[in-house]
Parts: sequence; structure tokens; C-alpha cells
Amino acid sequence: MVEQEQHIATDDARAGATPHVVRYVLAISLALAVVAMLLVIWR
Repeated sequence: MVEQEQHIATDDARAGATPHVVRYVLAISLALAVVAMLLVIWR
């Protein structure tokens, strides 16, 4: 017996919400890392 492929909508397949907070965290972390490296080099 061959099983048929199951198609699930993207929203139904997700385990939870996907807010855009991760983008902000990554951007802020990158900015802080650059500032920290500049302070280390500058001193």
C-alpha cells in the first residue's frame, strides 16, 4: 500500500508564533559587538 503525501499549510505546520523580535536582537547584538571591538582597538 502506497501512502499519499500529506500537505499542510505553513501556518498550520508552525509550532508557534514567529515574531520579528529576533531581527532586533541580532541587530542590537551586532551593533554592541562592533562598539565593543572599536573600544578595545581605540584604547
